[in-house]
Amino acid sequence: MERLPANIYSVAAVRETDRTTIEDHGVPGYTLMTRAGEAAVAAALARFPSAKRWQVLCGAGNNGGDGYVVARLAMVQGITVSVLSLVDPDKLSGDAATAYADFVAGGGVVVPWEGQLDPDATLLVDAILGSGLERDVGGEFARAVDAINAHSATVLALDIPTGIQGDTGAVLGCAVRADLTITFVGLKTGLFLGDAPDYRGALEFADLQVPEAVRDGIEPAMRRIDDRLLARALARRQRTGHKGDYGHVLIIGGGEGMPGAVRLAGEAALRSGAGLVSVATHPAHAAMLVASRPELMPHGIDGPDDLEPLLQRADVVAFGPGLGRSGWARALFEFVRGLSQPMVWDADALNWLADQPGKASRRVLTPHPGEASRLLGVSVKEIQADRPAALSALRETYGGTIVLKGAGTLVSTERLPFLCTAGNPGMGSAGMGDVLTGVIAALMGQGLDPATAAAVGVEVHARAGDRAAGRGERGMIASDVLQELRAVINP
Repeated sequence: MERLPANIYSVAAVRETDRTTIEDHGVPGYTLMTRAGEAAVAAALARFPSAKRWQVLCGAGNNGGDGYVVARLAMVQGITVSVLSLVDPDKLSGDAATAYADFVAGGGVVVPWEGQLDPDATLLVDAILGSGLERDVGGEFARAVDAINAHSATVLALDIPTGIQGDTGAVLGCAVRADLTITFVGLKTGLFLGDAPDYRGALEFADLQVPEAVRDGIEPAMRRIDDRLLARALARRQRTGHKGDYGHVLIIGGGEGMPGAVRLAGEAALRSGAGLVSVATHPAHAAMLVASRPELMPHGIDGPDDLEPLLQRADVVAFGPGLGRSGWARALFEFVRGLSQPMVWDADALNWLADQPGKASRRVLTPHPGEASRLLGVSVKEIQADRPAALSALRETYGGTIVLKGAGTLVSTERLPFLCTAGNPGMGSAGMGDVLTGVIAALMGQGLDPATAAAVGVEVHARAGDRAAGRGERGMIASDVLQELRAVINP
């Protein structure tokens, strides 16, 4: 997705971009619609060259208008095209009515939707409902969605798959499962959040030649983490650098019987460039850790008193991997929550925090949706229904920087949140969060502020996961990601 723009907008902001382009810059709405159709046809021909029989399903409004333009331009390319209308096309208005008239004038035929698709169609074009949808899809629209999803043809969605809420990515009743979505004017937040990644397929963007002056005046909702941020944050090291310049990370966790998490976090910190990594863990694990990774400096601790000398040397603290819920863990939590050092909290540290909430400004919290639900006292469904709202609530309640993990990981900042568009389902396995904790802590130790370290760490971790997934997503483990970190963190 690196070719996509960095800025991502709300549906309202994209609508305002349209309005400003048309009213203030004199670009006719039908010109924008024609450009959208041209971009969609070009994308379909490039992606699906063997698809020679297209069926376009058109609704009302500009999304339907885009569909009529696509149908007309596809005919010009020699494609066999049929159009099904889910509304009376004679009741269309504005640019959509013009698009319909031009299609008919060019020899196109529109047939009312009666519940059946062309069984021989090789490409279905979803131009039914656009990004402004706010209520569940029902009636004949739902029947059409079900028919599309049951068909064997490839599916192209215009702007956003029908049934996906444009801001949150929630499925409103039902939604089209597209193989490719081409979106116009501005990237919509709903293409990246909620359930949308399972419905949009591959994603392409067409800016429709909107003037830059228009974009400069429209506030985005969030920003994608991209190569430019990584390049700024991960600059080439000075030739005279030494381990003391790259931070001393202290990882606290690994309750009795759970040494693996701190081992993963510790090695991730080393692989992400930390100069020194100490591990404060249950006494039973110290010898094993030094044997398995001699570059780590493990210390068996009986309680908080043993942390004092370790904290004096540490630049950043990572707290929580494998911590557990024992009395030993509780004592460490009560102590660590009062520290002033920069910190990264994950796993059971978050569960303890949910029991005893408190704010801290120099702390990064990294909850997955289940942990976020406990931190906020709401259901996982509520978290996933509006992830940006959950991110804001977490930041308001707990302070610092929040990393809301999952498909479309979000990172809070003082202004716009960051969005990670890298990563894959193979990363849904034990230990991945421990690796991320170590990566973020290492970057903080190397001098990045918490928000930048969190954003860069999330992206590095996700890209390493994508490299590891080259050998297949199923069966991928956290150690596979560890092996790819060096290649990603040295851009």
